[in-house]
Amino acid sequence: MRRLNRISLIAITLLLFSCDDILEKDITNDMIELISPINYDEIESNVVTFKWNSLSNSDKYRIQIFKTDKTKILDSLITKTNLTYPLLPGEYQWRVRGENFAYQSAFSLQADFSVIESSDLSNQQIILKSPNDNYFTRSSSITCNWQPLSKADYYEFELLNVTNGDTFVFKETNIINPTLIINNTHLNTEAKYKWKVKGINGTSETLFSSNTFSIDRTIPNQPSNTLPAQNATFTINQSINFSWSIPADVGAVQSLISYTIEFANDINFTTVIQKNDVSAASFDRAFTTIGTYYWRIKATDLAGNISIYSTPFKFIVK
Repeated sequence: MRRLNRISLIAITLLLFSCDDILEKDITNDMIELISPINYDEIESNVVTFKWNSLSNSDKYRIQIFKTDKTKILDSLITKTNLTYPLLPGEYQWRVRGENFAYQSAFSLQADFSVIESSDLSNQQIILKSPNDNYFTRSSSITCNWQPLSKADYYEFELLNVTNGDTFVFKETNIINPTLIINNTHLNTEAKYKWKVKGINGTSETLFSSNTFSIDRTIPNQPSNTLPAQNATFTINQSINFSWSIPADVGAVQSLISYTIEFANDINFTTVIQKNDVSAASFDRAFTTIGTYYWRIKATDLAGNISIYSTPFKFIVK
C-alpha cells in the first residue's frame, strides 16, 4: 500500500508540472509562410507592413527584422499576424515563428527586401515621437516632436479638443522643422487634446498622424484612512492591512491615481521611517518592533498633481 501511494504521488506531481505541456499542441515542426514583403520586394515608403499566415495552435508570433549585416532592428512578440513598422531606406531581412506556452515553431524562410526613398508621400507616414499617445501633464506648454520626412518640404499641424468633441483649437502651416511648442494660450483649458501632423511637398502629402495628451491641473482629493481604526492595537510581527478611500475626481480629466503610504513614530512625521508607493488603496505590513506608530496617505495622479495628506491615524504594536 505504501508503494502504491508513492507511485500515485509521483504520478500526480508529474501531471501538475506537465499539464500545460499536455494541453498545448507541439508546433516544433511547423513553419509560418510569409505574405509580404517577400524576397526582392521594394517598398517605396518610410513604413513597412509585415504580414504572414496564421499558424494553428500558436498563441503569439515572434517577428525579427535585421539589416543585411545581421544587425537586429526588431525582436518582438505579438498576437496579431501583421505589424506596421518604420524603417529608413536600406536593405533588410525578416522572419517569423509561432509560439505557445510550451512550444516554438521553426522560423519561417527568411525574406530579403529593400526600403526605397520616394518623393511620393501618399504611401508614407509621419512618425510621432513625443508626447506619447495618452500622455498626461499639468504643464502650461507641450513640445511636440516627430521624425523628419526627407521628401517633405514642410509640415502642417492641427490641435483638437477631444473632451469637447474634437473641437478645433488651432492650426500651424508651413512648419519646416519637425517640432512645435504649444503654449498656454492654446492649453489654458483642462481637456484631452489630439495633435495631428502631416507632411507635404509640391506633388503629394501624407495622411495625418495623431496622438493624444491630456492637461490635468486638478489636485486629487484628500484620501481618508479607513483601516486600521484610530488607536488600534496589534501584536509584534502581525500582518496589518492598511486601507483608505478617496472621493471621485471632479476635474475635466480623470487619470489613474497612485498612492504613497508613510509611517512615523510621531504625529508630525518628523522622521518618516518607511514609505511605499502603491497602485491600489490597500497595503499590508508587519512591524517587528514594539512601539507607537502613525500612518498617512497622499494621492498622485498621472499628470503629477499631488493631494494633501490624509489625517494621520495612530496604532500600537505590543
